[in-house]
Amino acid sequence: MADKPTLVKCLVWDLDNTVWDGTLLEDPNVDLFPGIRDVIVELDSRGILHSVSSKNDHDLAWQHLEKLGLAEYFVHPQISWGPKSEAVKEIADRLNFAQTAVAFIDDLPTERAEVTYHAPDVRCYAADQAASLAKLPEFSPEIVTVDARRRREMYQAGFRRDAEKDTFKGPDEDFLRTLDLVMEIKRADEEDLSRVEELTLRTSQMNATGVHYSDATLRGLLADPDHEVLTVTLTDRFGPHGAVGVILLERHPDVWHLKLLATSCRVVTFGAGAVILNWLVDQAARAGAHLVADFRPTDRNRMMDIAYRFAGFTDESCTCLTALPAPGEEGVQRLHLLATAREAPTTMRLTSPELAEA
Repeated sequence: MADKPTLVKCLVWDLDNTVWDGTLLEDPNVDLFPGIRDVIVELDSRGILHSVSSKNDHDLAWQHLEKLGLAEYFVHPQISWGPKSEAVKEIADRLNFAQTAVAFIDDLPTERAEVTYHAPDVRCYAADQAASLAKLPEFSPEIVTVDARRRREMYQAGFRRDAEKDTFKGPDEDFLRTLDLVMEIKRADEEDLSRVEELTLRTSQMNATGVHYSDATLRGLLADPDHEVLTVTLTDRFGPHGAVGVILLERHPDVWHLKLLATSCRVVTFGAGAVILNWLVDQAARAGAHLVADFRPTDRNRMMDIAYRFAGFTDESCTCLTALPAPGEEGVQRLHLLATAREAPTTMRLTSPELAEA
């Protein structure tokens, strides 16, 4: 069986004779090729971003995209007279995507060849393939998560956030206070599970154990009254960050066992891991339960280790839990909580399930 192709995360479009039928500088009223709008909208709904690499007058081209009602679909467009390979590489870097996850479509073989030569990992497609792209496996993710459907919105919000931060006068802490951050912790549901599994699989810097929980395992735990599978989302005045964390908690009468905490690296600067830990400490204290956490050091999760230490966890031996580790949990340390409950930072507004009363 052939390996599945790497999924495309961003499709970069040429404009003249690719998106629209004609050359804009020769005909200011060029219209879209049939079916182009449908392809762009469909791929966007699957979480595939769109961008532009076009040799054109920037203002004129962007105004025409706005007139056609398509401008909102393109993130970090590169419209200039420079090499398209440089534009494609700039888009990949700005989106933090490997070039293997980027595709380029253009009507001219010479332009595709130029991109292939300078960015050989970028997949190139001829303009006459546009209508069939949505049928190709590399544009067809098996699961489209809630976050995937709004991926463009999250990236655009991130660009606006970064732009304002660049012009903000003052320390980073003061800028965070202007964001009106809202963190929500809730019990996971069926729709959340695909994103939860993705977080346990892909997050490394802010994953406390590196243990991967499959979709099937998580579904089983949802129905287990002794376990809580919780998702963490974050929004601010620019828009949603989406699902940024997952908590797996096993609750015994006198002991709460934090088996997994993973947060997206995108929200490290917001101190999300520390806020979640402080909230758990408070919830356990309200329930009169002792809190124990699993941690397995890796070469990448030093920041999560620091978050646990600041929350009051130590390596002191803990005899509260004596069960053998489950498969995949070998080498996991049990950290013992010595800290007392504390409040979340005032820069966060936290809503959550009341675990202590469940």
